[in-house]
Amino acid sequence: MESTLEKLVQATQNDFLPLNGTDYIELWVGNAKQAAHFYKTAFGFQSLAYAGPETGVKDRTSYVLVQNKMRLMLTSPLHSDSEIAVHHKKHGDGVKVLALWVDDAYDAFEQTTKRGGKAYMQPITLTDEQGEVRMSGIHTYGEVVHLFIERKNYAGAFMPGFRKWESTYNPEPVGLLYVDHCVGNVGWNQMNPWVSFYENVMGFKNILSFDDKDISTEYSALMSKVMSNGNGFVKFPINEPAEGKRKSQVEEYLEFYEGEGTQHIAIATHDIVSTVKQLMARGVEFLKVPNTYYDDLLDRVGPIDEPLEPLKELGILVDRDEEGYLLQLFTKPVEDRPTMFYEIIQRKGAKSFGKGNFKALFEAIEREQELRGNI
Repeated sequence: MESTLEKLVQATQNDFLPLNGTDYIELWVGNAKQAAHFYKTAFGFQSLAYAGPETGVKDRTSYVLVQNKMRLMLTSPLHSDSEIAVHHKKHGDGVKVLALWVDDAYDAFEQTTKRGGKAYMQPITLTDEQGEVRMSGIHTYGEVVHLFIERKNYAGAFMPGFRKWESTYNPEPVGLLYVDHCVGNVGWNQMNPWVSFYENVMGFKNILSFDDKDISTEYSALMSKVMSNGNGFVKFPINEPAEGKRKSQVEEYLEFYEGEGTQHIAIATHDIVSTVKQLMARGVEFLKVPNTYYDDLLDRVGPIDEPLEPLKELGILVDRDEEGYLLQLFTKPVEDRPTMFYEIIQRKGAKSFGKGNFKALFEAIEREQELRGNI
């Protein structure tokens, strides 16, 4: 049986869409100014760039935040009839753009559209005194889009149309490094069609699969397949609901988001204990598994470098695969609708996604669903 590493190597050998990683993630939100303040205060992001009426953009405002290699753009509409306002009315705050960093945005568009990708943005070159950014884009599941961003000839803060955003309010970062993966929730029987899309249109490979036996509790289940580009820098697990006695977390998401969308963004850290402590101190709420999870943890995962007590105190989960182990923790949804949330992850060699934690994690989610009356 192929290991995850072998699958990635195989995918790299014939890579018609080379990706350097995630360029930025754009959320369409109700109030970008306030959302930016939240992400600075709670998650330790720093001000980077701004676009709006003052920069010549008349229909929206966008605030770009950065922490290490992760960029987050928060965009809200200035008029009720804009596509952003329509999107927000339907979905609430959520991910619109998963932007991918490429060496050639024009070629990325050609390669994906000729393989069946539906055009979202025709290739365009934006210029200012700092140079040029070339970009293009295609549609993916729900209303989420991938933009291809080529910025090798640009020296500015973010891209043309934005100005550097100076702020006197700059809370310390919390150790968030880069996007590890982004998970999409799709409708009943839609996982395999979207897996095919990522394979055929973008040249990704299915490196891991989980069925309802892997991801189930007494009451609910889901299925998931992890898609990765050739070098493993970009990974998109795709979830769909599975039959269960009660409503699964994916069904709850689809109901409240009113469609398919990005369920969570996983962000890497080198020190999950330090990062989570700081996030908790700033008011970020996390899911909690029962303390009994830790009773036989070391029997399940083997020796780890971290002392057990801080992990237990913070509720951090641990899992091991053939390449090493990982530590992970999931926030509660960060908006009023029970839709998008974040995962904090530290990899100690592991290439997988915490299969051994699924049952405990989903039972924790079910407890939250029960409190909301949605199970």
